[in-house]
Amino acid sequence: MHDAPPVDDALVRFAVDIAREAGELTLGWFRQSNLDVEGKLDGTPVTIADRSAERLLRDRIAAAFPDDAVVGEEEPDTAGRSGRTWILDPIDGTQSFIHGVPLYGNLVAFEDEHGPAVGVVNIPGLDECVWAGRGRGCFVDGEPARVSAQSGIPGACIVTSGVDYWPSAANLQAFVEPGTVIRTWGDAYGYVLVATGRADAMVDPIVNRWDVAPFLTILPEAGGAFSDFTGAVTADGGTALAANVALHDEILGILAG
Repeated sequence: MHDAPPVDDALVRFAVDIAREAGELTLGWFRQSNLDVEGKLDGTPVTIADRSAERLLRDRIAAAFPDDAVVGEEEPDTAGRSGRTWILDPIDGTQSFIHGVPLYGNLVAFEDEHGPAVGVVNIPGLDECVWAGRGRGCFVDGEPARVSAQSGIPGACIVTSGVDYWPSAANLQAFVEPGTVIRTWGDAYGYVLVATGRADAMVDPIVNRWDVAPFLTILPEAGGAFSDFTGAVTADGGTALAANVALHDEILGILAG
């Protein structure tokens, strides 16, 4: 991975552009009292905004890169011939979206033959966008983004999507006792806070690939680390941890215990 060449900057710009366009589309349904919410087979909610945003993203990718594969939350996978894959979550944080909370995100990730290459998280309700390209750095609205320098658990600010998801009360207590601040600014926005140094770690006990694929690029480019709870650098582990390098190792030790 570390020997992989920098990604083409035009691909980064394209990913940012389509994520922002999808975000603008979703704002048309945001805080609308007549929004129809459906339940999917797995019990999670979905709206016309989710489906419309994913369709827009897929249309833009198909027009620009017809040979690339596409994986998204709301539609079946599209097979490709190029060896390159786009991973989409049109609205990450649908619960936030439904409840009129502006912390939902539009997620676009891109992987090539060398691995993760582009990650974008657009937070349209806040007009904030974080993106990274392999070998190109991490940026928030065009300014360089870096993880925090917090060196230990005591006093760290840890974010999570909800404590009801945590694997055990003992794990949670191991963070609370040393004086860690735990806040539930969750979903993609939690990772945005970590990548920009406003929170020190994101602990995510239940994730899908499309929830976290952008962070395989964003966190390393921001000087941090991303893995599942076993320490494997993957978006497919079902769990996720993002932090600066020192905290990442310390938190992994607690979660493994």
